[in-house]
Amino acid sequence: MIAGCGPDFLINIILTLLGYFPGHLHAFYLIGVYYYRKDQRRHGIYLPRDAPGIFSRKVQSGGWRY
Repeated sequence: MIAGCGPDFLINIILTLLGYFPGHLHAFYLIGVYYYRKDQRRHGIYLPRDAPGIFSRKVQSGGWRY
């Protein structure tokens, strides 16, 4: 669980209950943003804007403390 038990987790549960694919698409989006931002931070690039639709600070920062 990358984002923990917060708003993103609840969004995934609701989307999965509404349909199998929407919940999984949101989860893959979270994972993709997390690893992209983690890689960018590792190379010293800081992305100033938050990714849309993600509420977790951990995902937005790529796992780094901000």
